[in-house]
Amino acid sequence: MNIALPAESARGHGRPDPRLEQVIKLAVLAVGGQGGGVLTSWIVDLAERNGFAVQATSVAGVAQRTGATIYYVEMLANAERQPVFSLAPTPGDVDILIAAELMEAGRAIMRGFVTPDRTALIASAHRAYATAEKIVPGDALADRDAVREAMDASARTVVAFDMQQYAVRYGTVISASLFGALAASGTLPFPQKAFEEIIETSGRGAQASMRAFRAAAFTTVHGDGDKAAKPPQPGTASRREFPKVLAERIARLPDSIQDMARRGLEKVVGFQDADYGAEYLDHLDAVAGQDRAVGGEDRGFELTLAAAKHIANAMAYDDVIRVADIKTAFRRLREVEGAGGAGEQSVLKVTEYFHPSAKELCSMLPVGLGRAIEARPGLYARIDRFMNRGRRVRSNGLGGFLLLYAVAGMRRFRRRLLRHEVESVHLEAWLEAALGHARTNYPLAVQMLNCRRLIKGYSDTHARGLSKFDKVMAAAGSIADREDAADWVERLITSALADEQGEALDGALKTIGSFADTA
Repeated sequence: MNIALPAESARGHGRPDPRLEQVIKLAVLAVGGQGGGVLTSWIVDLAERNGFAVQATSVAGVAQRTGATIYYVEMLANAERQPVFSLAPTPGDVDILIAAELMEAGRAIMRGFVTPDRTALIASAHRAYATAEKIVPGDALADRDAVREAMDASARTVVAFDMQQYAVRYGTVISASLFGALAASGTLPFPQKAFEEIIETSGRGAQASMRAFRAAAFTTVHGDGDKAAKPPQPGTASRREFPKVLAERIARLPDSIQDMARRGLEKVVGFQDADYGAEYLDHLDAVAGQDRAVGGEDRGFELTLAAAKHIANAMAYDDVIRVADIKTAFRRLREVEGAGGAGEQSVLKVTEYFHPSAKELCSMLPVGLGRAIEARPGLYARIDRFMNRGRRVRSNGLGGFLLLYAVAGMRRFRRRLLRHEVESVHLEAWLEAALGHARTNYPLAVQMLNCRRLIKGYSDTHARGLSKFDKVMAAAGSIADREDAADWVERLITSALADEQGEALDGALKTIGSFADTA
């Protein structure tokens, strides 16, 4: 973190602050719910109270699809008459760039708003994932390390840390944290007390904003000094306490597997209960035993490691019960409040969207009844005509919340329902197919376990993923006798995750088919 010299320090040495003789140009990039407009109004108020001529404009974006809203401020001290200010930032001509999220800083750099000889860059290092990152079946997350490197190379000074943590901790929005970082960075010729006076008179939510402001200002100057406000680092989150017998079973697994096994157990127990967690460890013990028998220790137990991850995902499948459970969780309400910038006196209305079908209904019925309906095409079609349409449920109201809460409560009956039987049978068949190659082609067995990455979600999303899974597993079996079979399966998985429609996968399958038929 590279901090500019505060304005008052320069004046304290008897030198005039050069910023008082020129137009200061500041741009803020923020998406909806991050308080970009509030932050801009604070900056304008700050400048006017200190005798500056100031102008603010904004160019609206559409969330993260076409970019953030750009708020632009120009200010000038000692103006004898009203100057003519620009309406929008110009590449290479921005003094201070404030980004409310890491990738917005990257976009600002790409647009030329950040230059090494001039721009002070203030950015929150947290991520708010864009739609393009979420819709890809595989890992489409942008490279945050590349953005951090670009920030260091492109800006004159950089203030970058997770400012969202303070907004969440103190029940406000990130604009207050950004304002605190701006105040402490010394990039504007005003003392911190002047910034605080703006927040003190901002009205509702001022106390929460002040706490986030001061925490961010403190971190800007002292680094990660507010340990209590720091979010947990990866791998250090609070862990669920398991029955002693389950903890002992994890301890008997190979050392390199135990961390993943604990994470998998946490997921499975959270999905259902401790008995279901014991079933997860039964599967994992069986794989570990077979792994040892085929010399897996020399390979770092790759097979067991893949099983620890993907069996947990397979057992904690996405169903309507789980969706309802997540939507009625207290922590989810807090997340919605934070994303929407709801204050203590705000009235929050939450609308959930569902598009159920007869398949989802049958999956939530006891095995016999669900099978009976699926076996009657006419009845199934009539149910689907009634069910298969979009529905909106107001979960902030008592009726809507109780409906979702009742569906979530079906968790206690989950293991008797049709969806669970289908998933259990599929799990056993998948493990049998993959582990059948462990002795003859160990890398192929590992990749066949990794094929489980292709299945996720529920309804149409689940159906598309399952179709891709079936295609890849079938192709894997057809080339199992090749030494490079594992490499080809890995390519198929990568292709399947590349696009939702599966066009890349179909092309890769044709390539495999061309030599599998001639083998």
